Amino acid sequence: MTATVERPAEIVPREPVNKGREGWVRRAPLLPALVFTIIVTQLPFLFTIWYSLQSWNLVRPGSQQFVGLDNYVNVFTDSQFRGVALNTVVLTVGAVLIAMVLGLAFALLLDRQFRGRGVVRTLLITPFLITPVAAALLWKTVLFSPTYGLINFVLSPFGAGQTDWISAFPLTSVMVALVWQWTPFMMLLTLAGLQSQPHDVLEAARVDGAGSFAIFREITLPHLRRFIELGIVLGAIYLVNTFDAIYMMTQGGPGTASANLPFYIYQRAFLGFDIGQSAAMGVVVVVATIIVSTFALRLIFRSFQEES
Repeated sequence: MTATVERPAEIVPREPVNKGREGWVRRAPLLPALVFTIIVTQLPFLFTIWYSLQSWNLVRPGSQQFVGLDNYVNVFTDSQFRGVALNTVVLTVGAVLIAMVLGLAFALLLDRQFRGRGVVRTLLITPFLITPVAAALLWKTVLFSPTYGLINFVLSPFGAGQTDWISAFPLTSVMVALVWQWTPFMMLLTLAGLQSQPHDVLEAARVDGAGSFAIFREITLPHLRRFIELGIVLGAIYLVNTFDAIYMMTQGGPGTASANLPFYIYQRAFLGFDIGQSAAMGVVVVVATIIVSTFALRLIFRSFQEES
């Protein structure tokens, strides 16, 4: 009887993989979108930087000349620009924080089981589905009107039925309209966070004798932290660019009392025809927004990593 010895299978050497080539193959379908994004966003921004270095007013033919950083110096020494920047911070921070608090309250309400919850949820979401221009006109003509507005009609028995709310409180009026429109967004975001809570943890806390407020403070609120931070960042990114509500309700007035940075830049560019100054303001706003949003997004990503 003879024993057979099996020969080991020959190992075929694999061809070296070109990782760089594989990476480009995976990214190739995204190249058209990347090229389109660069053309639509980055090229205009480069032109804006070039215009910001020019002294150019369209009502003075032949006034275009290179002035370097003079426009940026004028921007930071402009008292109106500083006032409008303060209006932007107050409008954005106030609207975002109030909308987040109201959205969290409504989310806690909708997280409970009660009759007609679907109808209430639909009604609360509706303001976010309305076009911003239509929402601004609604608040200006139907609610804030000094002659036939609903707010004056309700307050007329108390002696406050003839107030011109938009003229007396222009920035507050715009903020109220923005809070009304953005509260549903914050509500949906925090409601998703509430419904993602592990119910066994909540039941264990109730069995241990924890009250509703203690459960909300020690368990629910830390769980909602990343959802709240995400809502604040997204709301601030959108609201800092608010233009339609201010244009339709106050036109930035009286003076610049209710104007924010985008509306003020619009006024300088398309009403004052000062291309150089408005371009410099736009560059300053973009750089400041990038810095703030980068810092905020890093905080959010850090909170998500801590959660995971």
